[in-house]
Amino acid sequence: MPRSSVQLRHTFSPPDNARLAQLCGPLDENLRQIEVAFDVRLARRADTVTVEGDSAAARSALELLQSLWSRAEASFSLEDIQLELAQAAQGLRPKLNAADDEPVLYTRRESLHGRTPNQVQYIRNILQHDITFGIGPAGTGKTFLAVACAVDALERHAISRLVLTRPAVEAGERLGFLPGDLTQKIDPYLRPLYDALYDLLGMEKTQKLFDRGAIEIAPLAFMRGRTLNQSFIILDEAQNTTPEQMKMFLTRIGFGSRAVITGDISQVDLPRGTQSGLMQAQKVLAQVRGIAFNLFTSQDVVRHPLVARIVDAYETHEAQKALDPTGKSEGQSGDDTPSPRRRAPRSA
Repeated sequence: MPRSSVQLRHTFSPPDNARLAQLCGPLDENLRQIEVAFDVRLARRADTVTVEGDSAAARSALELLQSLWSRAEASFSLEDIQLELAQAAQGLRPKLNAADDEPVLYTRRESLHGRTPNQVQYIRNILQHDITFGIGPAGTGKTFLAVACAVDALERHAISRLVLTRPAVEAGERLGFLPGDLTQKIDPYLRPLYDALYDLLGMEKTQKLFDRGAIEIAPLAFMRGRTLNQSFIILDEAQNTTPEQMKMFLTRIGFGSRAVITGDISQVDLPRGTQSGLMQAQKVLAQVRGIAFNLFTSQDVVRHPLVARIVDAYETHEAQKALDPTGKSEGQSGDDTPSPRRRAPRSA
């Protein structure tokens, strides 16, 4: 065990098997999630739980267990537990409900709100600005919250259609030509947006809106020459746009429209030497009135608690590479260009 590790024991009282089942989850899955989030070991015997690990982490884990116990009369979904753990593990106050002054979006998932201060501000910016940028690592809710704001506006009839677009750039793979019509070709690239729509509207209603033209798939390459009025436009994976594509997209905005541009500048898949339109826009448009920028960090990750650790690990690795005067990553020696294969001499 670590030098500062402690073992804390707590008995939940009064005894309540139903509440204990809600707290622990099926097969103690909630307890396993707490172990991962705080890097501690948990053991439960009847209504007594033992927490073992670093002293600060063990006390934080126990405090969270006690807080969850006090609210365990209502059912917890695994997603609720993971979201709360992701916040508590980073020293932030867990929140499953919105504060009175926070914007709330009404979708199929009832009242949806931001889980972190950055997410709350992101929703405010989308509701108050015609163009909003959401820039940050995976799992921070950039795309999901943008789609939620669009669904909320569509349900309130504040807009007449939702337009989804994304650059057709593969993430490190070359899939070749895809079969089907235009929509079928672009579908694989827009799958994250579809997933959010199905979650927020339901599959049947989403399909009806597609059939009516209220939701439109518009490949970024085919946006030139259009003017989009009374629309909510979402450009996803904007780090893979070129500066020319980004300028073209931003000048498509018409009257009564709102646009949200999301991306992660650490995951650019453009050919080497090609500048990202998102990175350029961040510099060029920083002082333009009416445009809002939201910068997310690993503290805003609301996926599995391990996602935040993965993001931090990669950021640390990139920072170390930047400080390495030789420019070589660990495990490399000399030129990283693979040596040509030697051919056996051809026999006469």
